[in-house]
Amino acid sequence: MTQLPAALNDPAWNDPAWLHGATAFTTVRTRYGQPLLWTAHLERLRGTCAFLGLPHPDPAPPALEAHPWGLLRVTVTPHGTLHMHRPLTPGPRPDQGVTVRVTDMHIHPQLGAHKTGNYLPYRLAASQAHPHFEGWLQDAGGHVVDGSRTAPLLEIGGALVVPEGGLPSVTRAAYLMGRPHDTRPIHPRDLGHVTRAWLCGSGTGLVPIRRIDGHTDDLPVHWPAPGDAVFGWPEEV
Repeated sequence: MTQLPAALNDPAWNDPAWLHGATAFTTVRTRYGQPLLWTAHLERLRGTCAFLGLPHPDPAPPALEAHPWGLLRVTVTPHGTLHMHRPLTPGPRPDQGVTVRVTDMHIHPQLGAHKTGNYLPYRLAASQAHPHFEGWLQDAGGHVVDGSRTAPLLEIGGALVVPEGGLPSVTRAAYLMGRPHDTRPIHPRDLGHVTRAWLCGSGTGLVPIRRIDGHTDDLPVHWPAPGDAVFGWPEEV
């Protein structure tokens, strides 16, 4: 057994905010230093801060490096708002779509609607789903509700469907604005009726799913907004 390094034994690191994940965060795509969908991200972050009893996040985005594509992580702790900004370089676009797997990991019944530092179920889902692009988590009732790093959007019977439960995705909500859609519980057995599907997230935009492992054959691959700054894949410049 190795003794805890002195640097990690500092009281700052022993704060419950870090030890127990008592933080709120959001991840925002940026374009040449401009945060996209900032107002929606801030509104969701405020809701999580209120739920956790954290201070309000700083309302204005920080000054950022002008990366062609960037990812801004804003974290709120009991001591204030912190940020980290890095280039967003996910590599070549997966033109043929991606595959996903339904894992046996479950979201937390209270925390699943919030983006908090308590992130272990999502990391375990991603690990269990490897080598698939994404792993989906379930709720206590066995319904598919969320992804380890993206949010699912399904097409069933020609209609867009948002699985009920999980984190309210800012990217998905922005895409669905003005588009008819339904929100309802989705059981794994319903996945066999999916005709098209996408993953939604700040880091990926909207990515078409080629196959839901064990539930569908190959699905039609459609990139709904390939050139859009919010919904497209962040191509290298």
